[in-house]
Amino acid sequence: MKLIIQIPCYNEAETLEVALNDLPKHIDGVDEIEYLIINDGSKDNTVEVARNWGVDHIVSFKQNQGLAKGFVAGLDGCLRCGADIIVNTDADDQYKGEDIEKIVRPILNGEADIVIGARPIDETEHFSYIKKKLQHLGSWAVRRASKTNIPDAPSGFRALSREAAMKLNVVNDYTYTLETIVQAGRENIPMMSVPIRTNAELRPSRLFKSIWGYVKKSMLTILRAYVMYKPLKAFTIISIPFIVCGVGIGVRFLYFMAHGTSSGHVQSLILGCTLIIIGFLIFIIGVLADTIAANRRIIQDIQFHVKSIEYGRDSSDLNIKRDYKEAEDNEKK
Repeated sequence: MKLIIQIPCYNEAETLEVALNDLPKHIDGVDEIEYLIINDGSKDNTVEVARNWGVDHIVSFKQNQGLAKGFVAGLDGCLRCGADIIVNTDADDQYKGEDIEKIVRPILNGEADIVIGARPIDETEHFSYIKKKLQHLGSWAVRRASKTNIPDAPSGFRALSREAAMKLNVVNDYTYTLETIVQAGRENIPMMSVPIRTNAELRPSRLFKSIWGYVKKSMLTILRAYVMYKPLKAFTIISIPFIVCGVGIGVRFLYFMAHGTSSGHVQSLILGCTLIIIGFLIFIIGVLADTIAANRRIIQDIQFHVKSIEYGRDSSDLNIKRDYKEAEDNEKK
């Protein structure tokens, strides 16, 4: 049983070593623990710090691609290196390394394929009052969209089984945290949450420049994920107000017509018909989107089997920087 702990990094030279020193070296039930960093186009000496510490694997982007793409690249790298369990944590040492065993244990016991660490949001001192409330609101929205009971959806501290990692897809460029929960919930991937602890803040968050910007992007991510996995329901809900209003205006026109006073209300009849047509077209879009979603599920199933074959190959044949020693040898050549 191999566990690989991945850490997305973007200019993390000052905090990376602290985070790496906090990671566990042994967990009962795990035969081998390895460490992987995703160098997301760092301009400082993040990679050098990782190599000096002894990180086993390095996946590098030439320029910054964002957290979502970094997370996916990390999963790909871990799977290619033979990981049975993957843990994602932060380079700023936000989460306690000791709690990795807590989020890995349910996977080892066969209780879940995805385990998300739930932070003590209300007790976290460096979270402002507004941020705490928005974290709760965002998690509530994700629970509604995914039909899960995950209390801390934005948490990036999570463990995934090999099978779950091969099933997940991230299509937005912003963050993976919310979309993957919606996808896992809608695809019935076994998922649970465990309480974890956090460390003192070493640096401010880089994910968003303002709280309201984060809220806007998060809501769009949740909405997009929900529409992707439940398109017929989403478009039906959107179409109902148009149809109801159109029917209501039509009934009103019929009332006036029954009393012989409809001649001055032709405009309302046109408006009612237009609203009904718009609502019907939106519903038809939902039907087409649902058909596309069915094809997407078939493609995802094919993708899963292709990944199973691809990641089953000898990782020495794959184009990935396996460790810092190999990277140094390549540089010398």
